[in-house]
Amino acid sequence: MPLVPSNYRPPFLFRNGHFSTIYSGVFRKVNGVVQRRERLELPDGDFLDLDWSESPSPARKVVILLHGLEGDAQRHYITGSAKRLNQKGYDACAVNFRGCSGEPNRLYPSYHSGATGDLKAVIQHVLTLGMYQEVYIWGYSLGGNLALKYAGEGNTLPKALKAIVTVSVPCDLKDACDQLLQSKNVLYSQRFKRHLLEKLREKQKRFPERITPEQIQAVVSLKDFDDAYTAPAHGFKDALDYYAKCSCKPFLRNIQLPALIVNAKNDSFLGAACYPYEAAKQNPNLYLEVPHFGGHVGFWGKRNTSYAEERALSFFESTSL
Repeated sequence: MPLVPSNYRPPFLFRNGHFSTIYSGVFRKVNGVVQRRERLELPDGDFLDLDWSESPSPARKVVILLHGLEGDAQRHYITGSAKRLNQKGYDACAVNFRGCSGEPNRLYPSYHSGATGDLKAVIQHVLTLGMYQEVYIWGYSLGGNLALKYAGEGNTLPKALKAIVTVSVPCDLKDACDQLLQSKNVLYSQRFKRHLLEKLREKQKRFPERITPEQIQAVVSLKDFDDAYTAPAHGFKDALDYYAKCSCKPFLRNIQLPALIVNAKNDSFLGAACYPYEAAKQNPNLYLEVPHFGGHVGFWGKRNTSYAEERALSFFESTSL
């Protein structure tokens, strides 16, 4: 599909990408979402914690929500999405990636941008419940990359899976990493690195044969972290190999169901390679919307409902039975 025009016009302050990003991540609060936790045991002996919130009336539609790097199912962009979905008659299954639910995962590997096997396990679990006629996926940032890669990998997609919405997607992981390493993003990258290293130090104590304290001490940048942990822990040669194999961009041409990407033009996490204009032109199932404003997962909206939340709902409704 050609580029989808955007009508997102926030107030003046929210036209600044950094202000939008920080407001959404730090200051926005969402109340009134009641979540029920379910532990999904995985074939390799690890687990995922799923946080369910339900529509007031019995729902036949469910949305699987995927958070971003070092997020979880209690981040306000996830609870805000779940709340709006519940209000509109959808159940929400918010996935906590491995190690992100407040309890360390059991194995040395954890989660990464291309770990579609875990997403497949969640989808299969949701379908086996026998409750839902329609399933949707909604991914933010890393979770968006994961969802799009899954859809384009050549999997036989379930008939019940109707559409995918993704927001602030690092479609080219190397490009996104290069952006995060720039001085404009130093506050964000340092925060990500601090959280990641805290988890890695805990893993080192449980798996001292896999990584040493000296290797952790040598990590200076996010790319260093991916070289030291993400790549070797998950079967990649190095960080660049991981970025190349797990970026969703090469898979976009193969997507066979309606999929929307909403990437703000002023998202400081994304470089030019993260805006897949050509793929959207060539694939009639792929919709790309590039608002001028929004930052990274920072699409302000009235009445504490973000523009991304309203946009996702309208896209799901347009593809519903």
